[in-house]
Amino acid sequence: MVKEIIINSTSTQTRVAITEDGNLVDFFVDYPENRRMVGDIYLGRVARVLPGIRAAFIDIEMKHDAFLHFSDIGGITHQLQEMLGEDISEADDDETASNNNNQTHKKENTYEVPKLKKGQAIIIQITKEPVNNKGVRVTSSVSLPGRFCVLLPYDSKIGVSKKITDYKERKRLRFIARSILPQNYGLIIRTVAKHQSEKALKDDLNSLTKTWHQIEETAKSETPPMLVYQDLDTTSSVIRDLFNSDVSKVFIDSKKLFKEIKNYVKLVQPAVSEKIELYKTSMGIFDDFNIEQQIKVLMGRKVPLPNGGYLIIEHTEAMVVIDVNSGRYAKSKEQELNSLKTDLEAAREIARQLRLRDIGGIIVVDFIDLEDEKNRKKIFDELKKEFRKDRAKVSILPMSDFGIVQITRQRIRQNIMQAMKDVCTVCMGSGLITKESHLVYDIEMWIKKFKKQSKEKKLIIKCHPSTALKLREGKIKSLTKIQLKYFIRLKLEEDKNLSSDRFKFFSAKTGEELTGLVD
Repeated sequence: MVKEIIINSTSTQTRVAITEDGNLVDFFVDYPENRRMVGDIYLGRVARVLPGIRAAFIDIEMKHDAFLHFSDIGGITHQLQEMLGEDISEADDDETASNNNNQTHKKENTYEVPKLKKGQAIIIQITKEPVNNKGVRVTSSVSLPGRFCVLLPYDSKIGVSKKITDYKERKRLRFIARSILPQNYGLIIRTVAKHQSEKALKDDLNSLTKTWHQIEETAKSETPPMLVYQDLDTTSSVIRDLFNSDVSKVFIDSKKLFKEIKNYVKLVQPAVSEKIELYKTSMGIFDDFNIEQQIKVLMGRKVPLPNGGYLIIEHTEAMVVIDVNSGRYAKSKEQELNSLKTDLEAAREIARQLRLRDIGGIIVVDFIDLEDEKNRKKIFDELKKEFRKDRAKVSILPMSDFGIVQITRQRIRQNIMQAMKDVCTVCMGSGLITKESHLVYDIEMWIKKFKKQSKEKKLIIKCHPSTALKLREGKIKSLTKIQLKYFIRLKLEEDKNLSSDRFKFFSAKTGEELTGLVD
């Protein structure tokens, strides 16, 4: 399998695509107005503590206060509060996050979770970006990711990535971690650290501890709320987290970005720096690698399957719903076998699409009905196998008798559709606009109500050209019928700037707009 990272950089945005044998498997967009926030560390101030929902809200100078669930208050909070010089011994009973609300974390560590009170300073780290009208989600268990390690200040645990399966290598890395780790720190060894030298891990650790000391100094000297550490942008974090030995090449079409990434990789892992290549093209790097076409499919609600079936992906407020259809692949004979083949194709594509679109939350999939229980289990097993490739946490329930599979996927940031698309100002996200024939009805009803409360005999109606065309249709125009029926003169004016499902009425005498006078 050939795995490649392709980076397209322009003056307004940077797009990162990860492909396997030419097929798009991961896609990221980085642009100024949608800066990546996960990993940023803030010195915040407790705005509210609500024991009823087991959460506190932290002021970090954003549109919405950050959401800190009691389960995200880690054992190191005690040490962080002491470092800030906060008084953690006294708090009002009616606005505290008591230790009793943190049973799950008590099992994981021996530290007591301190009480929180309104106005208290607290160090927190963003774990989920804002979605719709929800603010960021944060944790007080701060960590600093590097190329090979993740540093855990005021912690004592040492962990090795589960993706490193070789027992001897895990043992070697754990031994190195113990030998190089300073007191009052914990460490997680990342997947890319496999077969790396002690020096490489130590250099990475020294860089992280230096960064943490700078964060401590800033937090002690500043007044909350304030950003004390900003993590890497999307492009740099992809290189840091996903550029490993499995990647054959990294292609970049920007000379400036190429130099930045090349210098960073030379510093942290010189052995793989030769894989980074400056790509020159006249057509566009995404066109050359056939990524642009795959992105168009990514943005659509209909996703084709290899043998003629297709998926329909619909976003609702509460969840994402996916419908599996057999399309032209359906046959009268061997219905169960055909349904199984389509469902297996769909299972593979669904796992890929959720990763690509970065869809999180609740996902409900309506597969084609299968009679045989063994076949239903095959679909469930295929989904589990495909989701092992996903970096996000995924939970799947077995298929129900109705062919429904429920999935929950960790939501970290806005999905690609939300990041790249705005709600339509005409249909307001419904995908539907009022029919012109019904719009004519609405115009007539407006005039009927207006006549009951006004004696005006002449009005100007402004509408979109398509609505004006509908009003002029027929042997006897709809406009003429309305004028005769209500004894009123209407002057029709076309306005291309007006939405196709809107109209406005004005007084012919004064020019005053009258539309809002009628409910």
